Amino acid sequence: MEKQISISINHLQHVGIPVKNIVVSETFYNRLGFENVMQSAFISEGETGTCIMMKNKSVIIELYQMPDNQLEEVKNRKNGHIDHIAFDVDDIDNAFTELKNASFHIVEEKPVFLSFWENGCKYFNIIGPDGERLEFNQIL
Repeated sequence: MEKQISISINHLQHVGIPVKNIVVSETFYNRLGFENVMQSAFISEGETGTCIMMKNKSVIIELYQMPDNQLEEVKNRKNGHIDHIAFDVDDIDNAFTELKNASFHIVEEKPVFLSFWENGCKYFNIIGPDGERLEFNQIL
């Protein structure tokens, strides 16, 4: 049996959902009582996409629309798609080191900074045994 790592996961931070139309999706989640609490552009393959965080009490859903040149996969889906589950951590660098030292399959070379929230956040992803993506995220 492999050694258990010592990362302190505080809570489920958010669930990330790629969407076809950010305006339509925001309206849908507004009707369910969610409020847009953060909106930011992001760059993917040199193009600009949009991300919003929708919150209802303690539940946060990340909706993101890829740039136009990358929307084809999302548009061709037959079923819904949850892209990742994100865990909130206190120390992203420590979590990265612990998981790397424990030989988890980490996607990024180092924690990635995004200008989300008031002071930004850092995240990285690991791949689970069935290909699921688990994000570790620290809001700075």
